Amino acid sequence: MIEMFLCSLVTILPDYLFRHYVQGKRFGEHINFFTVWYELRWGITLCLMLTISLITIVFYYHPSTSNTVSAFRTVTILSEGAGRVEEVYVSNNQSVEAGDPIFKLDSSRQLAALESAERQIEEVEAAVVVAETDRAAAAAAVDQAEAALLQVREDLDRRLTLQARGSTVVSERDVEVLENELDVQQGALDAARAGVASVDANLTVLLPAQRASAEAALEQAQVELEKMTVYAGTSGRVEQFALQVGDIVNPILRPAGILVPEGSGHDRFQAGFPQISAQVVKRGGVAEIMCISKPFTIVPMVIVEVQDVIAAGQIRPTDSLVDAQPQNTPGTIVAFLEPIYPGQTDDIPPGSRCTANAYTSNHERLEDPDLGFGHRTFLHVVDTVGLIHAAGLRLRSLLLPLQMLVFTGH
Repeated sequence: MIEMFLCSLVTILPDYLFRHYVQGKRFGEHINFFTVWYELRWGITLCLMLTISLITIVFYYHPSTSNTVSAFRTVTILSEGAGRVEEVYVSNNQSVEAGDPIFKLDSSRQLAALESAERQIEEVEAAVVVAETDRAAAAAAVDQAEAALLQVREDLDRRLTLQARGSTVVSERDVEVLENELDVQQGALDAARAGVASVDANLTVLLPAQRASAEAALEQAQVELEKMTVYAGTSGRVEQFALQVGDIVNPILRPAGILVPEGSGHDRFQAGFPQISAQVVKRGGVAEIMCISKPFTIVPMVIVEVQDVIAAGQIRPTDSLVDAQPQNTPGTIVAFLEPIYPGQTDDIPPGSRCTANAYTSNHERLEDPDLGFGHRTFLHVVDTVGLIHAAGLRLRSLLLPLQMLVFTGH
């Protein structure tokens, strides 16, 4: 409507003035309802052509979209395992800090496992004490075996000496018995030393390994016990939280609530522009938004990022071949907007629905001295007609409360 009115000022109005003041034709006599097309055909034709061209330029170089929202992230409050609620530490709509406990599940099984792990450690410590006593006994047995071996060796040496001197007191049988006894005592000494080595192996290898296993079981039981208490992973506000003592929480079928992180969705908006605007919507461009939650206010924005893919084209591997024909609805070019001046969107709640205009600026290109006259004129026109879209956005901002409250009743 604005474009038609502006174009008529330079087409239909001059045509009418020419007919009236130059040709002497008067409205109502020569120019009436039935002859208006014939008399003003040149002005009407030029007005329609200029209006269509103007609308095309405005909507292409200064795109607009009502698909603008300040999306925010939510964190589901879940436990790692299913269980019955034993304690609840927070209430709905309560603000929490990272690390604050939210609720606790029944931990009797985990406490029993922790107690069992502690008893295993005590058993290993008792086994260490017993092993140290056994080592003392084994060392004493080694001393005893060494003394017995020494005694037999001395008796054997004495009898061999007497036998070498030709004494008849020592017989061959006595010497053989002592030699056999020497082998027996040597075996006893080896067995005693092996017993000491076995006890040392228990003290240095087996029991430390058992203690490490028991400590690992204790740590695992402690971790499982700590998992029974669900903590806030980030600072935020608890929403949709109606958990009561005795409720069953299941990480797959029944979450406990939602945690909205602090600052999520603030000062950042996502706008989905038509695909035809892909060559116009660029990083660093200027934009404006008007939100339903903050009427009568236009917020200047800057495009900080443009998503380099279109979500409508994504596919996932399945057991059927994907055909391109069902993709009837074209996706949008997603641009991320942030306010130029800090604080202007602080009172806009995350999730608000907004309307956004993006504007093409050719200021840097117009500074090129090699730019032709026609090209320079066209770029000036493109920058100038952005005022039409800006005026339209402000008009919609003024009419927004009337539209929402009167005509739609929302």
